[in-house]
Amino acid sequence: MTGSGAERPAYALVAELERLLGDPTADTGPFSYAEIVAHEEDDALPPGALDLLRTWGFPRYIVPEEFGGRLRNLEHLFLLTRSLARRNPTVAVLFGSTLLAVNPVWLWGDEEQRARVAQGIISGELACFAVSEPDHGSDLGTNDTTAVPDGDGFLLNGEKWPVGNATRGRFVIVYAAVEGSGSALLLVDKEHLAPGSWTNHPYVRTVGLRGHDLSGITFRDTRVPDGVLLGRRGAGLVEILQALQITRTAIGALSIGTMDSVLRIGLRHAQERRLYGREIYHLPVVRRHLVNAHLDLLIAECTALPVARSLSAGPSRLSLWSSVVKYLVPTLGEEVVSEVARVLGARSYLREGVASGVFQKLQRDHAIASIFEGTTHVNLHNVATQLPAVAPLADRPAAGGEEMLRQLFDWSEEAPVWRPSGRALRLTNATEDEITRGWDPAVATAREIAERDLPVAEAAALGKVLGELSARRAVFYAAVAADSFDPASTQAQDLAAEHCVHHAAASCLYTWLYSFAAERAAEGGTGWLVLVLQRLLQRLDRTAGPDESHLPWLERLMLSCLDGPEYFSLRTVKAAAGAARS
Repeated sequence: MTGSGAERPAYALVAELERLLGDPTADTGPFSYAEIVAHEEDDALPPGALDLLRTWGFPRYIVPEEFGGRLRNLEHLFLLTRSLARRNPTVAVLFGSTLLAVNPVWLWGDEEQRARVAQGIISGELACFAVSEPDHGSDLGTNDTTAVPDGDGFLLNGEKWPVGNATRGRFVIVYAAVEGSGSALLLVDKEHLAPGSWTNHPYVRTVGLRGHDLSGITFRDTRVPDGVLLGRRGAGLVEILQALQITRTAIGALSIGTMDSVLRIGLRHAQERRLYGREIYHLPVVRRHLVNAHLDLLIAECTALPVARSLSAGPSRLSLWSSVVKYLVPTLGEEVVSEVARVLGARSYLREGVASGVFQKLQRDHAIASIFEGTTHVNLHNVATQLPAVAPLADRPAAGGEEMLRQLFDWSEEAPVWRPSGRALRLTNATEDEITRGWDPAVATAREIAERDLPVAEAAALGKVLGELSARRAVFYAAVAADSFDPASTQAQDLAAEHCVHHAAASCLYTWLYSFAAERAAEGGTGWLVLVLQRLLQRLDRTAGPDESHLPWLERLMLSCLDGPEYFSLRTVKAAAGAARS
């Protein structure tokens, strides 16, 4: 990874993990594409993959520092997961399923529960979140699993399916109806259960994530001891909805890691494949696909990382912001995969050849990102239900908003350490949305900077796209504020999707304001912002297009990253602009 000055500890740690996992294009190794694809044919993970990560200590980054692990904040884990996902999303999902399961323990568990689970996870045990049922799916209001008081414990009955890590996992977080108390989450430790009182289902055969333990578990008068309840009785549904906010955000790492891999595969193929007497990269349509993919990756990063930081900087905002990330970032990931598939042509369909045939695996694996932790429609519905509170205040800066934005978008410091507390999470943001409400002051500041510091042409390009987005934005939020709509309607889905675009545009602008102060006037230091904003505008207006004058610099940067250790990321953009400035 490229950086300027001293590396922040999180990025130094990611560089260490990158070295451990090695070059994915190598012929051998548990994280090489060749090994991954070969063993996936047998629905298996490469031998040694999990042992390598456990020996390195990856599970420790699922356990907060407060409870003896090394997880400082969600940004920390996000960056590590991106590194893992760019090689094998299946392994990233395995650990992600564990994170989903144990978060309720960190948020609502007592001292003994936290200590026992932390010790187990650090030692390499897995966990699962047993919520879904065969007949009810994501209808969490219907729950046929019951926990009946029995002496100093409970008798547990019910079937949970499908559940990630249900067979491999030692700890099972069970959503059950507790007799006389309502729904609750129970911490079930398989090591404390009587043999024969529970059974696991066979693995489900899936299109992607082959080798992942997606199975189920059935309880039949399974006696669980006292002390298994997490938090308050009757609060199970609320706790699920709040815990999901964390993993919905973390899923962005799965998408961005996949985007990095497929873009790298497509770019290398475009340089090596010759047609009509030259490399296909020189075909304008091929270059357009790859440039668009790169811009979408940068947008995804601008959108997801600040929300990851918000878990420790402003957790009450996650109810809305996590759904924005969960909708937009996987959607961008799907489009990046599609853009690269067009570059690869027929080779995108092969299970061998280019990059050992891993592209089709990445394509299949990434499809899950829009499905679990709430589908695209579920997350757009969640955004839509909060728009009536957000829209009337969209042009009014929030009190203390600038300080919150600085914590989210200033890269010079790490996010604060996460101190898990269920009380800090909310079911709705109400009017707390500094990202939406900070747009107008940010645009005014950007115009002042452009007039003072930027070349005339670049200042004009930035001013033009900011003006176009501002005009559309004003009309959009005024219309939402003046109208009433059914959050379950298709109209609401469209409104929520547009809000996510405006959220992303603001995130890109704040990143430039708070983290590119020294690089703005250098080549590429503002051009990237113009391009990503134009790309976002294109999602709202298909007639909009990129400023061609900024593309050559971006293409040179893409090609320079191809053979080095750098991600396709804004840190690379910043480092390149800094080098140009000096």
